[in-house]
Amino acid sequence: MNVRGIGLWMLCYLVLTAAMYFDLGEQEEKCLIEEIPGDMLVTGYFLLENWDAKNNLNSPHLGLTITVRDPNHDILMKKRYGRFGKFTFTSHASGPHWLCMQSNSTRFSVFASERLRIHFDVQMGEHSIDPSVEIHKDTVQNMEYSLEHLRDQILYITRQQDFQREREETFRQISEETNGKVLWWAVVQTSVLLSVGFWQIKRLKDFLIAKKLV
Repeated sequence: MNVRGIGLWMLCYLVLTAAMYFDLGEQEEKCLIEEIPGDMLVTGYFLLENWDAKNNLNSPHLGLTITVRDPNHDILMKKRYGRFGKFTFTSHASGPHWLCMQSNSTRFSVFASERLRIHFDVQMGEHSIDPSVEIHKDTVQNMEYSLEHLRDQILYITRQQDFQREREETFRQISEETNGKVLWWAVVQTSVLLSVGFWQIKRLKDFLIAKKLV
């Protein structure tokens, strides 16, 4: 493994230290749903390993296929990776995005009875905090990096607010349409009940007159 590969592995390990993890079977696909605003750069980090850490060294051919689908289920990205790495994509529309992962492993590298573990983390924004940034940089560069990160966080928050406003407007429209339908349904039910009631009264009156009871 070259220096670049070691650096990428260390970056993934540091980012994924506090990230979520879940199990995955051989050739099994699992999807996560993330609510992502439009025009947002998304970066994902992953690390794939055997559930039993003792077997990691015996499975050098582990790999992962990442597929990203937008709210319309169109494929934004599909790519094969090794055991660890990162991927990036830019969302084109606001809404739920499907992040699907499937093992590239075959029975030659993973036995059918074994399970895999995926450490996974997703970050949004142009400049996320990068753990691989060198500690010994001069103050000006550190301040410049911090300002860029702060600017991107403000932009991310603004997009999140716009996204939440869009969702609120959509929910309001759905609520108004539902309330309108409920109102019309109540009017129809009342009309039917009144019609049935008048019809029953008329039938009863005709019956009583026919029997000469009134």
